[in-house]
Amino acid sequence: MCGICGVLALDGPLSLPDGAPERMIGVMRHRGPDEFGAWRDDTVFFGHARLSIIDVVTGQQPLCNEDGSIWITFNGEVFNYIELAAELEAKGHVLRTRSDTEVIVHAYEEWGDACVDRFVGQFAFAIRDRRRRRLLLARDRFGIRPLYVAEHRGQLLFGSEIKALRAFPGFAPALDPAALAEVGTFWVTIAPRTAFAGVAQIPPGHVAVVEERPQGPPPEAPLPACLRLRRYWHPTFLPEAEDRRRVAPDELARLVAGVRERLVDAAVIRLRADVPVGAYLSGGLDSSTTAALIHHYTDHRLKTFSVGFTDPAFDETAWQQRMARHIGTEHASVTVDGEAIAGRFRDVVWLAETPLLRTAPAPLHALSRLAHDEGFKVVLTGEGADEVFAGYNIFREAKVRRFWSREPRSRARVMLLTRLYPYLTQSPPEFLRQFYGQGLEQTDDPFFSHRPRWNNTRAVAALLVDVPDGAVPAAEARLAASLPADFARWGTVARAQYLEMTTFLAGYLLSSQGDRMLMGNSVEGRFPFLDHRLADYAGTIPASAKLESLVEKSILKRGVADLLPEDILRRPKQPYRAPDAASFATPVGRRVVAEFLGDRPDSHWHPGRVAALVRKWEAGRLTSTRDNMAFTAALSGRLLEHDFGPGFAERLAPLVLGPGQLAWRTGPAGP
Repeated sequence: MCGICGVLALDGPLSLPDGAPERMIGVMRHRGPDEFGAWRDDTVFFGHARLSIIDVVTGQQPLCNEDGSIWITFNGEVFNYIELAAELEAKGHVLRTRSDTEVIVHAYEEWGDACVDRFVGQFAFAIRDRRRRRLLLARDRFGIRPLYVAEHRGQLLFGSEIKALRAFPGFAPALDPAALAEVGTFWVTIAPRTAFAGVAQIPPGHVAVVEERPQGPPPEAPLPACLRLRRYWHPTFLPEAEDRRRVAPDELARLVAGVRERLVDAAVIRLRADVPVGAYLSGGLDSSTTAALIHHYTDHRLKTFSVGFTDPAFDETAWQQRMARHIGTEHASVTVDGEAIAGRFRDVVWLAETPLLRTAPAPLHALSRLAHDEGFKVVLTGEGADEVFAGYNIFREAKVRRFWSREPRSRARVMLLTRLYPYLTQSPPEFLRQFYGQGLEQTDDPFFSHRPRWNNTRAVAALLVDVPDGAVPAAEARLAASLPADFARWGTVARAQYLEMTTFLAGYLLSSQGDRMLMGNSVEGRFPFLDHRLADYAGTIPASAKLESLVEKSILKRGVADLLPEDILRRPKQPYRAPDAASFATPVGRRVVAEFLGDRPDSHWHPGRVAALVRKWEAGRLTSTRDNMAFTAALSGRLLEHDFGPGFAERLAPLVLGPGQLAWRTGPAGP
């Protein structure tokens, strides 16, 4: 895993200011502290910060083919590189290293842009084809690895993190009020938008090409007009009638066996590395399954890592220790309190590069620090299981609401929600109707499943002062336009799964809680449940088997029942959370609040409303979910404004690479 960056001249020779490579690569040194490499010719610059995991000795980047006509800078892993290398060598390709990076180069030579279809992995890369004078940018199917782009003064900038683009001399993007409103509604920006004006992300499952004679229309802003975008993958599901049918016992047995087979392969192939591989253990079903598969099917000596909380309302330590004892792993854990969360929150926002509605990324940053300090560069985690196998309440809720919509006045049907949320048992039916009945009659609305969540979160956007009219509806329109042609034919649960995968998973869980918190401590995360072969197979399983009698992930539980203790297998799902506003009721937290939630001129956040939140927090009355999200969003947004604005130079200064740290690659053909 690494950090990549680059600059492409769009018209004329490359203009690379003195010190730009050292700034762009250095500001991402946390992603790859082992080696720093660069290459350039008359029109392009590639930069690379390497975290050495596969082919530690000869896998330096940027890397080229035999004659130097094709160059790559690559972030990620292609796990089936061994099989692809054998296939390519059989076709006459000569590989000089044992790295998956070189396999990508030769796969591009052999199959062109379609090479991405053959990769099992998580990746973001740039390939410069010098003969055809074209640049290929690619991002993995689920968006596990980030890739950002911007056009600046006739040049295309790209990088693994926005701060790498911000480090290019003269490029200073400001926060985008419309994008902030999206975060305050959907938790994330809707791709390709980012929190910064003029900076876009390559959407998951896409490739983008820049060439002299572009084919097709340019993309919509904020993507640069020089790009031509092509989607090569998206999650797929069954048509609604097939999705709802009851599965016969013999077919269910075959489906369970199919899940187990693909899950084993997905976990085992992700052990490929030339450094130790550990695993996170949360105490829940998903991470326990990953660890148990490795223990059962390999001789890999697994070390596991967990985070616990001093607040028992959030702590799962007992479950983590229970699972560690069950599979006999060497286990390490870190316990965090409010002071630890508040103390690292500024760095967490710097890494996340977007406002946050929760402090949950902060403990995960502490967890990756533990793995790093224990000498591990790679960990397996359980992310993706809930999205692939329908594990969230939002899926069960959508199913209940769709059933309820057939008899909207039914008292019994509305009370089914108490099976999902037992704490609602004492709530009057009218309250449930008011909150969960929003849009109940509009079952053809593509966002039917997510309306209650978005409407609840939308209050956060009310803190902003300069949101353009229609910003959120425009974001919904972009999201609707991006939906696959067959989306309308899917069932309610399938639609909800797709939306969760392409918004919340890609934009928050895999980014703010995933890649950024892991790579902030130079640790690579690997996600067996997000193997696209497993996801594709799961998409052929009817929702009635995934949510059997409203039991979440029921088919997954059947598939791993023999590997886990009964109490782990059957325990109610406990969503991962952390103390939010309460974490700042500590000495370090109060200092952060005083500095960044005071009255600030030229801020995107309404000073009066923020001040009212702070007064409520000081009085100990900031207890609702909405208020906690608003407080955290305002604080993280103000931090982002400062550290990517007037405070950027101060943050960048100690990170710039010094003399002798950057190795310029020449390759067979020279620069």
